[in-house]
Amino acid sequence: MNLIRFGTSIAVFLLALSQHLSAEDWPSWRGPSHQGSRGGEGYPTRWTADSVLWKVELPGKGASCPVVWKDRIFLTTPAAGLNSVLAFDRKGKEIWRTSLGQEKPPKHKQLGTSSNASPVTDGEGVYVYFKSGDFAGLEMDGSIRWQRNLTKDFGPQELYWDQGSSPVIVGDLVILPRLHGGDSWVAGFDKATGEIRWKSERNYKVPAENDNGYTTPIPIRHGDRDAVLVWCSDHVTTYAADDGSLLWSCSGFNPKGNKLWPPIATPVVSGDFAVIPVGRDDRKQAQIHAVKLGGKGDVTASHRAWERDDFGVFVASPIAYEGRVYLLRHKGRVVCLDPATGKPFWEAAFPRAADAYYASPVIAGGILYAAREDGMVFSARIGKRFELLGENVMEEQILASPVPFDGHLLLRGSGHLFCVK
Repeated sequence: MNLIRFGTSIAVFLLALSQHLSAEDWPSWRGPSHQGSRGGEGYPTRWTADSVLWKVELPGKGASCPVVWKDRIFLTTPAAGLNSVLAFDRKGKEIWRTSLGQEKPPKHKQLGTSSNASPVTDGEGVYVYFKSGDFAGLEMDGSIRWQRNLTKDFGPQELYWDQGSSPVIVGDLVILPRLHGGDSWVAGFDKATGEIRWKSERNYKVPAENDNGYTTPIPIRHGDRDAVLVWCSDHVTTYAADDGSLLWSCSGFNPKGNKLWPPIATPVVSGDFAVIPVGRDDRKQAQIHAVKLGGKGDVTASHRAWERDDFGVFVASPIAYEGRVYLLRHKGRVVCLDPATGKPFWEAAFPRAADAYYASPVIAGGILYAAREDGMVFSARIGKRFELLGENVMEEQILASPVPFDGHLLLRGSGHLFCVK
């Protein structure tokens, strides 16, 4: 397949998807285009915890980010020991609350939570997943459409850290991976019933902990088919969304067999290329690789485009915006690179501190937002160069990605949901 034409079809697909949504929509963890970015204007750059448009106290700590559809905001959280889904209006008023099952507390109290996976919505339903294994589809009014527990169905998820993968919607399916030290798979669940329509095994022999996956699938187009791209276990794989058939796979990302490289940051697709975070920036072992899209079968020898071992990320996922890819490194350096070549356009840095970045950044209207664990949220204008605009103290821990919508910014802290305008 002609790669230029294939890349164009990806761009047209993402543009059409964005145009189908309203200016207010941010329906999934990485946004309407699954690239962690959006256009628009009028987004805030400077504020304080006391000058926000509104804030509401949350019943529990979570690392999941809110999602937005029209006049509703949806959020997962523990509440009184139960896995719960909350809906707010755009003024911060709670509209409904639905509980789904007993919370399973995190193993890692400082950074982990029982509500790490973000909701996803298509405007007809809201789909949620929790560390306990509770997986459910809700109606827009909060009533339960269906509910199942994947731990009861398939046994415990064997992860060193706490669960992190979020569900995505493609057509009439909710697609969720279960990537861990046990039997791993990706499955398509019927949106209407929660029944499994397809389930594709994904088990590779890899070094210790490299099979512990916290990444989220990326919906893409493969020729004339909807597909999802998955990164874990030192392999990138793409599955047809309608039946789960394996379309192509790529390996060779860890030739030295390094251990303890759990895939946490989700890749990003820009044009013809999937940009893959490899290794651990917290241990100065980070790499970035790229794979050309449009292959068939094992594309390891034919579609690996480039790799860099002089920079990378750990937890924060890359962003694609206007033909460039942006990386937020573990301690606050920012790299803007060409997805076709891996060559950096520029490198910059947010002010240094002891704390690191566990929330993935986003870009809205040319402004990059990065939330540090200690609650400092930076804003910076990006493009041909980097310009720091704001240093905004929220006075509580932040593990969740910022959410931009219609000139507003939602920030989920350890105790509150903030709306900034």
